[in-house]
Amino acid sequence: MDINPAELAKAPMSAASALIGDPAAFGRVAEDGTVYVKTAHGERPVGSYPGKSAEEALAYFVRKFEALASEVALLAARIKSGAMVPSDALEAVNKLREQVSTLNGVGDLATLASSVEQIPDLIESHRAAYQERKDVEAAVREAKRATALVEKEKLVVEAESLALSENWKVTSERLKVLLEEWKAAPRLDKVTDGELWKRFSSSRNKFDKRRRTHFANLEATSSEVASKKEALVIEAESLANSREWLNTARRYKELMDAWKAAGRGKPSVDAKLWARFKASQDQFFAAKNADLEKRNESMGANLIKREELITKIEAILPITDLATAKREFRTLMDAWSKIGVTDRNKRAALEARVEKVSSEIHILNEEYSRRTDPTAIARANDVVKGLEEAIAGYIKAAEKAEAAGDTKKATVAREAAEARKAWLAEAHKGLADFTIAK
Repeated sequence: MDINPAELAKAPMSAASALIGDPAAFGRVAEDGTVYVKTAHGERPVGSYPGKSAEEALAYFVRKFEALASEVALLAARIKSGAMVPSDALEAVNKLREQVSTLNGVGDLATLASSVEQIPDLIESHRAAYQERKDVEAAVREAKRATALVEKEKLVVEAESLALSENWKVTSERLKVLLEEWKAAPRLDKVTDGELWKRFSSSRNKFDKRRRTHFANLEATSSEVASKKEALVIEAESLANSREWLNTARRYKELMDAWKAAGRGKPSVDAKLWARFKASQDQFFAAKNADLEKRNESMGANLIKREELITKIEAILPITDLATAKREFRTLMDAWSKIGVTDRNKRAALEARVEKVSSEIHILNEEYSRRTDPTAIARANDVVKGLEEAIAGYIKAAEKAEAAGDTKKATVAREAAEARKAWLAEAHKGLADFTIAK
């Protein structure tokens, strides 16, 4: 019975069973336990299975035949599927020939040998199919390679675009994702993969080096910022109990400006320093506000006192007796100066009203001082005396000129005397003022 390799390929195990058929038809067990296989050239001993029954011994050698028959069937199936290289299949056929010729098994050895000899024809009939399959596989591989190349090139381009990024956290995470995608991507040929990896790795290293440099500089800067802010905090803490409200509040503002100008440090350190700075600042301003509230109450009372006193100050006007007015004003201003702090804005209007009275007293006092000034009176008397002497001189000159018959000269002298009489009248008025004040 011949079994075509094509049939073996369809159902390898059932075809192998067909080659065995009835074991008794192809072998027997002698009384001494020797197992024989029947061939076209007669029986041939294949071995024995001591300690076993005849049926078990025969079955053992049938299984050896069956195993080799299965190998033949499987070889045929692989050839037909196109999964085996023709040269490898021919080499397998040669091995099977030798195994069949030397097989110590029970079965249809002739048919099995015939089946092996038909396999080369099966190889040739499927050679084109194998090549076609290989071509398809090659095309698929090339397509996968092209896809992988595009995918990896895309990863490389994105990595290169991130090399100069300063978005450190986001970019670091993205490069990790790109690395995982690179690892998951199909491998290319060694040269192409190496070149792409060199670009990819170079971009990652470039970014990582810049990131490490940035954070190293940031660490140095953070240390410097922390040092500056520590000094500011220490000063802020030293001012917390100050009661120089205006100057200290101004200094706190300067410290705050300096804090902002110091820049950003390490968040955790900045937070601790800021907590200390703010606590000191809050302590000072809480005390300042409490004091202000107390002073507001006091200033309200002081405002009432000033409003009552201003009416008395304004009552000095109009002034009829300068000495009495000055005396009253000094007494009232002494009381005014003893009143405590008053709201600056409201006090300004009151001060303007006080200034009006003070100005009036000052003007009258200046006038009084001028009129009672001995030096000024002496000068006024000297002016009067000088003018009187001058008038007398011009009159005498006029009379002398008239006696001499010099009319023109007499006229000039009398005109000069008349002019000085007018001046003398004004001088007497000025001297009269001094006299009245006196």
